[in-house]
Amino acid sequence: MATGCATGATFTAVPEGTGRIRVGTCGFPEARRRIYRDLDAVEVQQTFYQPSGPETVRRWRKEAPEDFAFSLKAWQLITHPPSSPTYRRLKRPLDDAEKALCGGFRLNDLTRWAWDVTAHLADLLRAVAVVCQTPAGFRPTAENLERMRRFFTAVPRGDWKIVFEPRGDDWTVTILAPLLDELGLIHGVDPFLASPLSRDWHYFRLHGRPAYHYHYRYSEADLAALKRKLPGEGAVMVMFNNVAMARDARRFKALLSAPG
Repeated sequence: MATGCATGATFTAVPEGTGRIRVGTCGFPEARRRIYRDLDAVEVQQTFYQPSGPETVRRWRKEAPEDFAFSLKAWQLITHPPSSPTYRRLKRPLDDAEKALCGGFRLNDLTRWAWDVTAHLADLLRAVAVVCQTPAGFRPTAENLERMRRFFTAVPRGDWKIVFEPRGDDWTVTILAPLLDELGLIHGVDPFLASPLSRDWHYFRLHGRPAYHYHYRYSEADLAALKRKLPGEGAVMVMFNNVAMARDARRFKALLSAPG
């Protein structure tokens, strides 16, 4: 078993002295030093597939600027079924009994452990958020909504936000908005798909256009439209998740800095 999430942390979820709008990438698409130098944030992806060790995470935090923001994806054992091809990247294959416990926010010893691993790494990174992104097959059925309520009521939370990014048209505003409020979750959303439902803290994940075309490169018109979609107040994380993510993130950050 891995160490559980730390308690009594004294760091803040949003480093002081940084801008209201942060621009970053989902993963390290190029040398870390370049990302740390040019951008404001990274959403760590390794934690979704197979969590990195604590020493690796400590090194990332130490080598990044103090005001650089990290977020990370929750381990797939929590959100995704074992039929997902992403499970191929687990170091140790699960047996049939373990597979029956995974995915869909089922609450059991295995998923509690997976959450503790995720939360501990989030604490070490002084992360601003843990991202729970669900597959398209996870729909807002009564069973799934109850699983979410049980899970997020039971698991410990650190000094970071929990972002929930569902997929699919079944997650209507009528269903999602009250659920986010009830469970204290932040709406993770591609703003070209839907408007953000959270009020004071926003998390955008850009998946290409139309969404999930990861080889898409955002045009100047796209980035101008994205700028217009930014909320007028509150913290905003703008995280690019396409093949050209570093290039597009730099271009968008330059656009935000341009006069006028």
